[in-house]
Amino acid sequence: MSDVQSNRPRILAVANQKGGVGKTTTAINLGTALAAVGEKVLIIDLDPQGNASTGLGIHRTPQQKSSYHVLIGEAELNDVIVDSGIPNVDCAPSTIDLLGAELELADFERKTYRLSDAILRMATMGGVARSYSYILVDCPPSLNLLTINSLAAADAILVPLQCEFFALEGLSQLLKTVERVKATLNSRLIIQGVVLTMYDRRNSLSDQVAEDVRAVLGEKVYQTVIPRNVRVSEAPSHGRPVLLYDHNCVGSQAYIKLASEVIRRERELRAA
Repeated sequence: MSDVQSNRPRILAVANQKGGVGKTTTAINLGTALAAVGEKVLIIDLDPQGNASTGLGIHRTPQQKSSYHVLIGEAELNDVIVDSGIPNVDCAPSTIDLLGAELELADFERKTYRLSDAILRMATMGGVARSYSYILVDCPPSLNLLTINSLAAADAILVPLQCEFFALEGLSQLLKTVERVKATLNSRLIIQGVVLTMYDRRNSLSDQVAEDVRAVLGEKVYQTVIPRNVRVSEAPSHGRPVLLYDHNCVGSQAYIKLASEVIRRERELRAA
């Protein structure tokens, strides 16, 4: 049995309201790295851009049911999940329809719990759904109703943070949102960790940002940092996670280390 397996999957929202921080890249490659050590992973693409779907090699079609149809009640999560072709990794893909989901959901009952309710129904349907040990939700780069749905469903949030000058400024807004969601929608929500991305050891700014973030958040920041790496950047255009595109590159090795940290933190949470 998986180290984190229980009566339902562990749900991690991969979120940052700032774009271009490596959020989708982290969701794809962390999911693949977790799968490589035996975890069964579902990646839910909740970003209208659908980069997690295409990054996993899933070609979307106009007729395809997606996470959008799950949110508006036209499909169950089990019905939209597709095999990514990567062992132990499935995906609930996104479609461009998600762009209008926020307006459509405005009049729905439990509009902030649409994803949470769908995951709960999936977990009680039996079959392969019961075997997921992790669900990673790739959130859009904004604090909209889609992201709020993700945070309301999640056990924890994993925050990719680019090593740049304004990193802490954006992070503070996200942390305030997490606290509001915890107080009003989801009391179990915690910060699983903050992962520093696009780290350039040749740039002193990267070191300074890392020091500042660790000074503010302490042990919440993973020891693993994700370096700038051309192979990580190239992999999505081939529809493959970097761990399959180039297993030996420094980016792949970093995500393998990150997966080990995530699993270790989950073990510690269960033991507490």
